[in-house]
Amino acid sequence: MSTNVLKPYLPRSLYARAALILVLPVIVVLLVVSIAFVREHLEDVTGQMTRAASREVRLILGTLDKAETQQQALAAIRPDLSVLEMKARFLSVNEEPLIESRRWYDFIAPQIEVDLRELLPNLIAVSLPDSQTANLFLETRLGVLELGFDRRRLSTVAPHQLIVTMVFFAVLMTSISFLYMRNQLRPITRLANAAQAFGRGRVVPFSPGGAVEVRAAGSAFLDMRARIERQIEQRTLMLSGVSHDLRTPLTRLKLGLTMLPEDEAAPLLQDVDEMQSLLDAFLDFSRGASEGDPVEIQPDEFLRQIVDDARRAGQSVELETIEGQGTVLLRPIAMRRAVENLIGNAVRYGSCAKVSLTMTDKSMRIRVQDDGPGIPPDQRTEAVKPFSRLDPARNQNQGSGVGLGLAIVADIARAHGGVLRLGKSDSLGGLSADIIIGR
Repeated sequence: MSTNVLKPYLPRSLYARAALILVLPVIVVLLVVSIAFVREHLEDVTGQMTRAASREVRLILGTLDKAETQQQALAAIRPDLSVLEMKARFLSVNEEPLIESRRWYDFIAPQIEVDLRELLPNLIAVSLPDSQTANLFLETRLGVLELGFDRRRLSTVAPHQLIVTMVFFAVLMTSISFLYMRNQLRPITRLANAAQAFGRGRVVPFSPGGAVEVRAAGSAFLDMRARIERQIEQRTLMLSGVSHDLRTPLTRLKLGLTMLPEDEAAPLLQDVDEMQSLLDAFLDFSRGASEGDPVEIQPDEFLRQIVDDARRAGQSVELETIEGQGTVLLRPIAMRRAVENLIGNAVRYGSCAKVSLTMTDKSMRIRVQDDGPGIPPDQRTEAVKPFSRLDPARNQNQGSGVGLGLAIVADIARAHGGVLRLGKSDSLGGLSADIIIGR
């Protein structure tokens, strides 16, 4: 329960968490040592020194009580002042005690004043301007006496020196630790950036470095990336080869069927056309998102061009809304194929399609909606699998496909580090397909 409460307030990045682990113990140790030092050592030593100084002051005041005038009093205490290394004078009638401001870091001065007021009931004011001077203003029957002596008789010299030294060396050692920690975390950051880039379809240069464990993780990532690239290449070559080899016999079949009577050749030609469409879908699926290099594009202009091309092809498509601005790193050819597939499905199973774009700081969403029958929620996972054909919802119209349209879109979205999400269109009542890509 406590972990869940603190979780929103904890840093998210590895560097910030490592910094917290490094800095928090140092701060706690400094606080504990400082409090223990101030309470157990400084306060005790200062109390002893203050009591000793107050006894000397009471000795001076006792001698003053025997004198009749201020001059006699000063003459009587002069031997004691010489021995105790103090200075004394009486303030004039209209003269106010001069209380000089303390230093902002003199945290022991308030305790000195409290102790002196408890030990010297006739104390009017205390002036502790620096670490060398202490002036006490005392009420006597002859007037206000100003008594000055060395501040070091009331407290230790520079009581803050230990704390300042601790803070200085803590900051110094923490800074050095931060430098080493940054060098240790840099290989992890490079590995994370390389993995994120590969998840979005880009290959960035990466070489393992850092500690043994980080090097092992980096080498494992390189091996995994190489295996995935080989698999993609082998799949592409295999499907492309099969599709290419089948085109020649299909072409011969088509030419041969044209020699037959039209009523006999028509259904066979339709079968050949379906096989041709199947091969084209195979080629599109085999290419996936491998065509072209990722480039920075303006998604709004990109979608406008796709919608304009679809309209010129006779499709009922409308670019509905565009929210947000910016650029996104995409493979234009592959992303065009994905959007065109969604538009083609929308106008095939419905009467119209609406395209919208939403840009945020972290993601881009391309939405294509239609007014067709849609896909039931329990079949949406199955719909994005290759060669999946749903009956009767998406096939009750003229939608005779090979089951690769949504699979190609999902494959392209994943290759960009994104996802394809299917839902119900609130405005049109049909299918709503979202391509969501991270920025």
